[in-house]
Amino acid sequence: MISFLLSFAIASVLAIVLHGSTRKFVRSRLRYVDAIQKGGAPWLAGGAVFLVGSLFAGLLPLVGLGTALTAGFAVGAGVAAGARDIRQGTSPVVYGP
Repeated sequence: MISFLLSFAIASVLAIVLHGSTRKFVRSRLRYVDAIQKGGAPWLAGGAVFLVGSLFAGLLPLVGLGTALTAGFAVGAGVAAGARDIRQGTSPVVYGP
């Protein structure tokens, strides 16, 4: 029971952090990349994260396929949200490096 709660907490925190950092990365660094605006970009990014996470699922005791799936979904949703922010013009203007 306690391992389930711990793995759920890890997956939840990981999803929140990955979604926010991916959205910020797409808004600031990939603003002028046309490929990020295509419909398959969130699926490709989320699938890549799921594949990498599923490789580590057997190695780490508290990381399973559910955590990998959650991480893939969070990254895909972050890419989609960042691309939508760029299209709508709601992304913040970043000055400097």
